[in-house]
Amino acid sequence: MSPDLTLEEVERRIQIVEDNLRELMEQAAAFSGAADEERAAARIADQQEKLDALRKRRAELMGEG
Repeated sequence: MSPDLTLEEVERRIQIVEDNLRELMEQAAAFSGAADEERAAARIADQQEKLDALRKRRAELMGEG
């Protein structure tokens, strides 16, 4: 993640990733089959990692980290 992101950009990206996670969770609930579930779990884990990194960066920008 670029260290020169503004707080506003980080907030916007957090919203996008949170929306992605919600959508992936809904899709995962509708999937059947091990391959589909494995792909969904991998995508959810990827988005969660991004969200965690963005939240950490937000805390740093706000002087909390």
